[in-house]
Amino acid sequence: MATVLDSHFLALTAIVTLGYQIFFFIITALLKFDKVTDFAGSTNFVIIAVLTLIIKGSWHFRQVVLTSLVVIWGLRLAIFLLMRILQWGEDRRFDEMRSNLGKLAVFWIFQAVWVWTVTLPVTVVNASDRDPSVQAEDIIGWIMWSVGISFEAAADQQKLSFKNSTENRGKWCNVGVWKYSRHPNYFGEIFLWWGIFVASTPILEGAEWLVILGPIFLTLLLLFVSGLPLLEESADKKFGNVAAYRIYKETTSPLIPLPQSVYGNLPLWFKAIFLFEFPFYSRSLPPEGLN
Repeated sequence: MATVLDSHFLALTAIVTLGYQIFFFIITALLKFDKVTDFAGSTNFVIIAVLTLIIKGSWHFRQVVLTSLVVIWGLRLAIFLLMRILQWGEDRRFDEMRSNLGKLAVFWIFQAVWVWTVTLPVTVVNASDRDPSVQAEDIIGWIMWSVGISFEAAADQQKLSFKNSTENRGKWCNVGVWKYSRHPNYFGEIFLWWGIFVASTPILEGAEWLVILGPIFLTLLLLFVSGLPLLEESADKKFGNVAAYRIYKETTSPLIPLPQSVYGNLPLWFKAIFLFEFPFYSRSLPPEGLN
């Protein structure tokens, strides 16, 4: 099919993403209804992947596979997050935004940037005319995606079941994969998107390698902005004076799953350099000895 706006669909996907997020922003602003926020983000990935595949119309095997992986991930996450927010009620992230239109708009614009940037690998693959045979990079990427989505799905379901049990009220989740990582869902999400990038590399040439900005942006976002820092701060404020929680935090990796017996015995410098145990993750942890 004919090229739409540009040969890599970058302008097209930017316009579609911005329009989709603005639509849901208007709904949120007018109705004060923020339960569709995560649904809008996750489904936007699906729309971009499917749209670029259909518009290009070449239906190469690699394009179909990567599009399918994004669709599976996006729909699973969208449905899970929508059901969770409908069950739990309002999204606390928006407590300070509901009456501040400017802050709300910034959030939705940032979500549009997130979607467009992270989808860059699949966008460029779907726009490409190149179709080399399946290579080692493809298989490695698909395996990484499989591992990542397995961790993310398991973590989401285990935490949901944990929090729905009345016996666990007021406790932090430390069951299943949460015994090996304080944020196994984020590990899964980061790993699967790096897998999609790896699987896209057989067709990349020249400036197309800049699609690596997608997984880099996601990794930095979750490590330093809206992921781990916010959740670590929240957990430390809730449970920081509980001795068992402090032991859990000291012996459990923040991201990369590891046995507690291994992680707990590693030196602090090694954790900080190689395992993302940054000091600011504990800035809200009360000093020991306080009750």
